[in-house]
Amino acid sequence: MDMTPENSAKLPPAGTMPAAPAALSTGAPAASAAATSAAFSVVVALSLCHFLNDTMQSMLSAIYPMLKENYALTFGQIGLLTFTFQFTASLLQPAIGAYTDKRPIGYALPVGMGFTMVGLMLLAVAGHYWLLLAAASLVGLGSAVFHPESSRIARLASGGKHGTAQSIFQLGGNFGTASGPLLAAFIVVPGGQGSVAWFCLAALAGMVILTWVSRWYGNWRRAAASRPAVSTVLRHTRGRVVFTLGVLALLVFTKNIYMASFSSYYTFYVIERFNVSVQDAQLLLFLFLGAAAVGTIAGGPIGDRIGTKAVIWVSILGVLPFTLMLPYADLFWTAVLTVIIGMVLSSAFPAIVVFAQEMLPGRVGLVAGMFFGFAFGMGGIAAAVLGQVADIKGIEYVYAICSYLPFLGLLTIFLPQEPKNPA
Repeated sequence: MDMTPENSAKLPPAGTMPAAPAALSTGAPAASAAATSAAFSVVVALSLCHFLNDTMQSMLSAIYPMLKENYALTFGQIGLLTFTFQFTASLLQPAIGAYTDKRPIGYALPVGMGFTMVGLMLLAVAGHYWLLLAAASLVGLGSAVFHPESSRIARLASGGKHGTAQSIFQLGGNFGTASGPLLAAFIVVPGGQGSVAWFCLAALAGMVILTWVSRWYGNWRRAAASRPAVSTVLRHTRGRVVFTLGVLALLVFTKNIYMASFSSYYTFYVIERFNVSVQDAQLLLFLFLGAAAVGTIAGGPIGDRIGTKAVIWVSILGVLPFTLMLPYADLFWTAVLTVIIGMVLSSAFPAIVVFAQEMLPGRVGLVAGMFFGFAFGMGGIAAAVLGQVADIKGIEYVYAICSYLPFLGLLTIFLPQEPKNPA
């Protein structure tokens, strides 16, 4: 099966039967323009569903202050909730991505969204801590299905602009993550835990959209069935590929530990340090996550233009001066630094994913599963560890030690010259 993005730009609109392969290669300008528009609409649809998916998933961390008070939880138990959600996704994403590289599952995306919906329903009615853990695991399972499959289809519909497609796709997720605390502040906090159930409507909307995307993907597969399989020949030695993937994983490790400190504990940090209200703390978290969304959409197109390696350099190592200043800033400068850190640090991830996909051609699902899964897993482990540290040393100490993490951005020097896209 040929999964090259340039072929995806010649696909018929969703819901129509594809023409024979020979007809697809005729290159009529009007048909080509319509097919390109249809393919781009798939990327936008996936970004919208990423927004819905991550909005629902962020409900969990957004209501941590309420759960902590209602269930008398420790920071360690809060960290275990994040660990359960993210570790579930981490374990399953690479396996799902590798499996669907070889045996694509047409309607996996709406099914995955269904798991997230069930997890939210359980979260809304849970009366015991173990039920909260079960809800977190179901939300993690939904993430494990959604991310590798949607990332693969976004690349197929990219028209060769892989970084841009990844940025558009991840933009939806970042805005969804940013919207979660904002919606929690104005809906869940006033309405109580049961009001989380309203967000199941977003899951239903996502399932409808993803059913349309799955039909487009089915048309693409039928149109591409008679073409030669995409090459999986490595462009570097196996040892060099493994080493490079290890470096990229460590860079993701650096980014996501710092991001986990914000997503799980930033509200507690600003409440304790500056004595702000819960709603004000949620708004400050929204600033960080909204800035991260802006950084994500900028990182991909910039990487397409100047190279992914340059973006990785600037994103991770370049954020270091600002992270070092954050623990000593007043409330105003904390808000300013929060925006800068979120914007700069988040621009790395689209570049890292594209770099890894070019290192392992033809294994898009596996790479997406590995790196999205690794991101979730490292975030979960970090949240659990940082929660224990906060219980022992205090929440402010957590941000003091995390400020040094971007030093690991120096590992970028070990990345090889960027693999060239054969498209």
